[in-house]
Amino acid sequence: MNPYASEPTAEAAATYLTALRERLAGDGCTVTTPEWNGRRVVAGSRADRKARWFGTKAEVFVFAAAVPEVDAADLAEFTGWAMGYAKGLRSGVPGARNAAMVLPALVSTRVRPEAARWAAEDARILGTTLIGRPLTVETTPGGARTTMYRGQVQWGGLFTRHVLEKAALYFP
Repeated sequence: MNPYASEPTAEAAATYLTALRERLAGDGCTVTTPEWNGRRVVAGSRADRKARWFGTKAEVFVFAAAVPEVDAADLAEFTGWAMGYAKGLRSGVPGARNAAMVLPALVSTRVRPEAARWAAEDARILGTTLIGRPLTVETTPGGARTTMYRGQVQWGGLFTRHVLEKAALYFP
């Protein structure tokens, strides 16, 4: 039995979370399973430092949970929870030349159009160094459709390419 499956969440969403966990671990992320609203969450995190970022460290946090249906209110609540959780996990001195990118994803066989629009419209910023890019993942027996904001942000724009590459790797 899949540990991420719960009624009435579809098996396709649970299978997606299992594969996500493997992709995160394969990329060197630390993977854990906290809970949000009684649901098991796949959580992954890693930190990268590149010369082109002028010595700045970028931390990437991924949170994904299966739900029966994704609506805008649940996605907003999950995004807020994920950003707060990531803020508590951050390493180093807050604001000391590091940025955190948070990818909170709700996975389901049913994604309401307003939830996909909310995810695609913009990144969410907490403070000046915590940037969230919420995602919806609609699973089908043949694959998945992912929706997220893929544009630039004013704060943390230096890391846009990096976070979009990680999102493409984790949420194909």
